[in-house]
Amino acid sequence: MVCKPSEITPRTASALGALFLEAGAPRGIFNIVHGLGSECGARLVSHPAVKLVSFTGGTATGALVAASAAPLFKRLSLELGGKNATVIFADVPLPRAVAAAVRAGFTNNGQVCLCGSRVLVQRAIYGAFCSAFGEAVGALVVGDPSDPATGVGPLSSALHRDKVASYIRLGVEEGGRVLAGGEGPPPGLPERLSGGFFLRPTALADLDARTSRCAREEVFGPLVTVHPFDTEAEAVELVNDSRYGLCANVWTENLSVAHRVARELEVGMVCVCVCVCVCAFSFPCAWSGWLCFF
Repeated sequence: MVCKPSEITPRTASALGALFLEAGAPRGIFNIVHGLGSECGARLVSHPAVKLVSFTGGTATGALVAASAAPLFKRLSLELGGKNATVIFADVPLPRAVAAAVRAGFTNNGQVCLCGSRVLVQRAIYGAFCSAFGEAVGALVVGDPSDPATGVGPLSSALHRDKVASYIRLGVEEGGRVLAGGEGPPPGLPERLSGGFFLRPTALADLDARTSRCAREEVFGPLVTVHPFDTEAEAVELVNDSRYGLCANVWTENLSVAHRVARELEVGMVCVCVCVCVCAFSFPCAWSGWLCFF
């Protein structure tokens, strides 16, 4: 295996390589190549000795990888952009729904392919959810990621920070109601962190889920939008009305609803969160504290 990590975040891959050696793995099984994607990444993808390519990253880069691999008939696996939805039905206890949505949306500062950056809430609890969600997001501690008290750390680069900030600004211009956060650096950071790429975790409500760029385009940062729905059919339509189809989370206490909705969602993976163990393959869900199955 040859691993080419992002040039923006190289150190975790180096640490993983060190762990392979520490665990006693033979040298040469896991190899790391650092460098620019347009240089060494492109050469790896096009090299005839490489028979399989697995790429995780942006959709535009994924298209280039696929175009390079196709003429050589390489096996190819792509995990590209996401604008994943967390669907919350009105029968879910509000504190659990809020905690799950916060964790799904802001883990690793929202820089996770599977993050739930769109929260769809059944209208009967939409107002209460927005109030509680805004309070919970506003309470997240922004700071040093090595501090156990920190809930949200810095973004990966200044360029990415500015991109996320532009989407926050766009969401407000599109009419979004700020539940928490907003454009600009978080207040109260110590001087030693003043040069970091920090943003306030932000939640916006009332954007049009069908037309808003902020609600439809991948942001990959600490920005979550919240939208109401009335019926199962509307929830399914809103989830599927996206150019992305990575994953979705469905929250309900009604297993029949869960199965119906999950079958209709056009995504690669559906995590159904219920109160009881429903199959032999259930496991404790790191996102929610409930049990999930696929």
